[in-house]
Amino acid sequence: MRRGIAATALVASLALAATACGGDSDSGDSAGGPVTITWWDTSNATNEAPTYQALVKEFEAANKDIKVEFVNVPFDQAQNKFDTAAGSKGAPDVLRSEVGWTPAFAKKGFFLPLDGTEALAEQDQFKPNLIEQAKYEGKTYGVPFTTDTLAFVYNKEIFEKAGVEAPKTWDDLKKAAATIKDKTGVDGYWGSTAGYYAQPFLYGEGTDMVDAGAKKITVKSAEAEKAYGTWLDLFDGKGLHKADVTADAYAHIQDAFVNGKVASIVQGPWEITNFYKGSAFKDKNNLGIATVPAGSTGKAGAPTGGHNLSVYAGSSKDKQEAALKFVKFMTSAKAQETIALKNSTLPTRDDAYTDKVKADPGIAGYQTVLSAAQPRPALPEYSSLWGPLDDELPQIASGKESLDKGLGDAETAIAKLVPDFSK
Repeated sequence: MRRGIAATALVASLALAATACGGDSDSGDSAGGPVTITWWDTSNATNEAPTYQALVKEFEAANKDIKVEFVNVPFDQAQNKFDTAAGSKGAPDVLRSEVGWTPAFAKKGFFLPLDGTEALAEQDQFKPNLIEQAKYEGKTYGVPFTTDTLAFVYNKEIFEKAGVEAPKTWDDLKKAAATIKDKTGVDGYWGSTAGYYAQPFLYGEGTDMVDAGAKKITVKSAEAEKAYGTWLDLFDGKGLHKADVTADAYAHIQDAFVNGKVASIVQGPWEITNFYKGSAFKDKNNLGIATVPAGSTGKAGAPTGGHNLSVYAGSSKDKQEAALKFVKFMTSAKAQETIALKNSTLPTRDDAYTDKVKADPGIAGYQTVLSAAQPRPALPEYSSLWGPLDDELPQIASGKESLDKGLGDAETAIAKLVPDFSK
């Protein structure tokens, strides 16, 4: 989900000329020449994009009649840029779309339905929950490209020294953290105050921020209050690191974990390569990965993240045909294996989890927790709902607001995003 957030500079200029825009009738293709399509990649420009650029060259070599203009757009800018470009009929032919964007752009008519097309010819090979997440009102608007979810990640050496195992419940975690502190002097767990990272606590109580089917806001329901109460308790106690509400909290938590200063955190696979750069995980096999702990209902789950490849509905027919062929290539088992090996991201199709891919203990570990990942509801506004929680949870964790007031304010803010939902 968050892999692209740290993306920095563009690899190519965002002042796109008309020749780079799929919706422009003046495509720049010469008569009888190759069809030129534009792909907006939203991955990390340094760590991931080079792998995709190499695959583009491989595709062009095998398809002399198609040229792909590769443009790397920072993740945190891409959604608004595409929204603006598509509204003026000047969008790229292919977009690496965060899964939460898919229903929003499909609702606006910006994405081409892919059911029955070449791009989804091997649909049965993809994980069903990822295909489901690419749907809106019964139609499929993206092919799963990369996937992720949150997991409980831990330092095996510290856990073994303390004589504890990966916790099955949040109560187990509190006990384990105290034991780890007693036996090793290291804090056992450090939680995040970001809304996305608090989502597993909601799932553990059988609820969510909203009930999309019933069109009801549930962020302040009894179940949600219990979930966030559990989340809040994990900032106070022996071996539980206090909440960091600074702007650099993410980096602080990550640095402490990879260097053995805290025994466990909740994190996603976009940090696999960075785990290995820390002193605690020079031996990659010291990285423990388990399903996030369960709540009082006995349920354990985390949100499904990742990206789809989607085709712009405003492109000309020849560009759409070329785009569909390109999407099929980039989501093939061979390409998925290459991407996993180079970028340490999780494949979206089962046949890409080859022995070479699973030799990376990080990828192999995260593969085991994908079954507990929950697809987001096909609600166009859903991804924006974490915004109010990002505002309120740090205030709650720092003691500046009560849990009741903070969730009440979040409920009010969410009501403005989904005005047709009841409370």
